[in-house]
Amino acid sequence: MNIVTQTIIQTFFKHQSERNLKELGELFSDKIDWYIPGDETKAPWLGRRSNKQEVSKFYELLWKNTEPISAHIENIFIDNNNAVIAGEFSTRMLQTNKIVDSMFFIQITIQDNLIIKYRLLEDSLAVSKSLTI
Repeated sequence: MNIVTQTIIQTFFKHQSERNLKELGELFSDKIDWYIPGDETKAPWLGRRSNKQEVSKFYELLWKNTEPISAHIENIFIDNNNAVIAGEFSTRMLQTNKIVDSMFFIQITIQDNLIIKYRLLEDSLAVSKSLTI
């Protein structure tokens, strides 16, 4: 296991749970390969991002439109500078007041102590349905 990768992942979740955008942004490389698939017309925070400013915009949009209810990380698998995180979450969509329950998988790659790749897989159908009035 890579201690640096483990530390960055733990720091990432700490800043994310605190909604600390300044500190969270410092964990990302200036250039990033970021992708969260889903219906971007209903959830504009989804999609591709390629730099840390776009990642900050993702969090601004996400936090403006959602309210976390719970999150549980079941496993974190680390192989050198790669990590895969598996878990479940519940989130309220503020536009509709509907709750989404989903499992998730996050793939993160670290280089030079910064996140250079981020993939999030969730129940994108449930997210889309929860944003339908």
